[in-house]
Amino acid sequence: MTRSLALAAAAVAALSLAACNKPGASNPPSAVTPQEKAETPDAHPSATIPTPANEAAAPDFVAKAAASDMFEVAAAKIAIARSHNADVKAFAHMMETAHTATTKGLKAAITKSGQTTLAPPEALPADLQGKIDDLNKADAASFDKTYIDQQVDAHQAALDLMQRYAKDGDVADIKAFAADTAPKVQEHLTKAKGLQDALKK
Repeated sequence: MTRSLALAAAAVAALSLAACNKPGASNPPSAVTPQEKAETPDAHPSATIPTPANEAAAPDFVAKAAASDMFEVAAAKIAIARSHNADVKAFAHMMETAHTATTKGLKAAITKSGQTTLAPPEALPADLQGKIDDLNKADAASFDKTYIDQQVDAHQAALDLMQRYAKDGDVADIKAFAADTAPKVQEHLTKAKGLQDALKK
């Protein structure tokens, strides 16, 4: 009886050992669970993930600078036609003239740089077109405030754009244009803020 029990125990032990050594019987130490896989950053992120716009790259700068000029000229023409405030109308005339000139300056800088693949956009992006739409829809009582508030925001954005490209831009001739234009944009911003303050009084 004792000999039979011993043989049976040995057989059970042998079967258990065989099961442990069977391939796939347990996860190897290096196995990664689905949860761990989800929490582990991919060493090679997908190329389809969008990257932020690079304002130090000429194509992005040209697109934004040209769109800014287009917006300024379009908004100025509306203000010239609709405003009854002499100072606002004078500012709008100045914007139309100045931003028509900077459009020509940007195109000249592109030509001088030899960057033949660069081309300014021919239509406003959706966000700036939305501002033009808002300006057209503004009633007479709120028109001047709407126009000048937009001008403060637009010139602040344009100044930041010019200063960044003048510092970090990748095309020398276009960098020179940005550096030359930044002080003019600063002057426009100062005037716009002055009108904004005056309209509040």
